[in-house]
Amino acid sequence: MGLVTEMEYRNRRERWRFPGRGNAWLVPLVLLIGIAALDLSTGEDFRTISWVILVPSISAAVCGVGTTVAFTLLSLATYLAVDNVWPHEYRAGLPDFLLLAFGGILAVIASAVRVRRERQGLHMRDIAETTRRTVLRPLPPDWAGLEHAGVYLAADTDARVGGDFYDIQPGPHGTRVLLGDVQGKGLGAVETAAALLGTFREAAYHESDLVTVADRLEVRMCRHRGHTAALGRYDGDRFATALLLAFPKDARDAVEVINFGHEPPLAVGPRGVRPLPGGERLPIGFGDLTGGAAPGAGRGPAACRERLDEDETLLMVTDGVTEARGPGDVFYPLLDEVARAVAADPGRAAPRRLVRLVREGVLRHTGGRLGDDTTVFAVRRLPEPQSEPRRPSTTGRPSPS
Repeated sequence: MGLVTEMEYRNRRERWRFPGRGNAWLVPLVLLIGIAALDLSTGEDFRTISWVILVPSISAAVCGVGTTVAFTLLSLATYLAVDNVWPHEYRAGLPDFLLLAFGGILAVIASAVRVRRERQGLHMRDIAETTRRTVLRPLPPDWAGLEHAGVYLAADTDARVGGDFYDIQPGPHGTRVLLGDVQGKGLGAVETAAALLGTFREAAYHESDLVTVADRLEVRMCRHRGHTAALGRYDGDRFATALLLAFPKDARDAVEVINFGHEPPLAVGPRGVRPLPGGERLPIGFGDLTGGAAPGAGRGPAACRERLDEDETLLMVTDGVTEARGPGDVFYPLLDEVARAVAADPGRAAPRRLVRLVREGVLRHTGGRLGDDTTVFAVRRLPEPQSEPRRPSTTGRPSPS
């Protein structure tokens, strides 16, 4: 996921504090030298030294405040030096000097305003990144016995945050995984995603039954909508599609799946690609339509336990992938692309390589123009640790033959 890290933020601030990174300060310097040389090489009927007023203006556009001040002073000094070379009757004189000084002051002010706005913009991006990391918290490598990889691409590249979410939660009853997509965009979708993730992290740890975890998510959505309604924000139509998975401790060749109206996960391995069915439910937030999992209602449908070999990776995506449109308004062929790639190279079933394959495929298919937030997440069980073989006893010595 392309991100603005804290180090990049500091580097960008330093970029405008000293002559620009990438030698941007060379542009006004070359312009200053060129104007002075042109003025000295032309006759008295064609004086160009007054054009030096362009130098602070260019500096204000590409350099920092300190550099703009330096070029303003250098321009004034160059003006005096070059103008005094000419006889008195051909000098541009005091009026142009005052004009240059006034233009330099305006350039410094303009540079200060530009730098301030840029820093505010970087600060807002940093806040968006912090929000994204709060919702999509970083996952440690090989977390909870799973090899995992994920990428999140926001359709709004400035906001860098949306309604897609995923997480892994280990617990005493096994490892649970959640991936989902909140309907809508903006802060409302982010708030809903954060509410669902908070409930998942608690329920997935404490509840022994995956169905109970699913019911808790449905109740949380109802409570969240009631809270936003009490605040005067209509959120009654908000819902989320999601996949809720469990990797039981007692069965390493199985996974439990509850599907809240989402695209089914794909089991990807050396033997091919197959969609996994799941305990089908309506999207989170529609449970009251069937009388299940709403506050005070009974339990929802049971989870579906499916076979999952240890060399198979579970690939999960949001509709930003399945509904990505390319030339001719054609949807991205996820299943065909993955099946073709894994058939040519079974090693591509590894989570990291698989996520990279889908990410690059979607960006290539859409020409980099994403119409919706896009999340790709893949998990695979880590091999069961092997106990170390016992070392031979060295307490006694064999008798010599």
